[in-house]
Amino acid sequence: MSEASARKILICDADESIRESLKLVLSDHYDLILTDNGEQCLDCLEHDKTIGLVLLDMQTARINGLEGSKAIKEKHPALNIIAVTNNKSSDPIPGISSQDICGYIRKPFKGDEILDMVRRNIG
Repeated sequence: MSEASARKILICDADESIRESLKLVLSDHYDLILTDNGEQCLDCLEHDKTIGLVLLDMQTARINGLEGSKAIKEKHPALNIIAVTNNKSSDPIPGISSQDICGYIRKPFKGDEILDMVRRNIG
C-alpha cells in the first residue's frame, strides 16, 4: 500500500454533524472523503483505490453498516474498517464479526480516541 493510500480515510456517516466532527479531528493529519450513505461509500471504494481506512456508521442510510462492512470486505479484504455506533450495550455491533471490522468507536466520541484508533488501524 502506498504512502498516499495510508493517508486517506473514507468517512461514511448519515449524520452531518458527526461527519463534520470527524473532519475537524482528522483533517490536519489525513486526506478525507466524506459520504452520507452506504451506496456512496461503496461507490467511492470502487473508484478510489488509494483509501487506507473506512470509518463506517452502523446506522447509515440505504445500506446499513452490517451489510456495508460485509460488502466492503468482499471486494477489499485487506481494507480496515472502524465501526461508528450509537449502541451502548456490551455487544455494540450485533451480528458483525471481528473479520469485518478492526474496532469500533461509540458516539459521542473524543478526538484523541478517534486519532488513536485511526493511527493503530490505517493502511
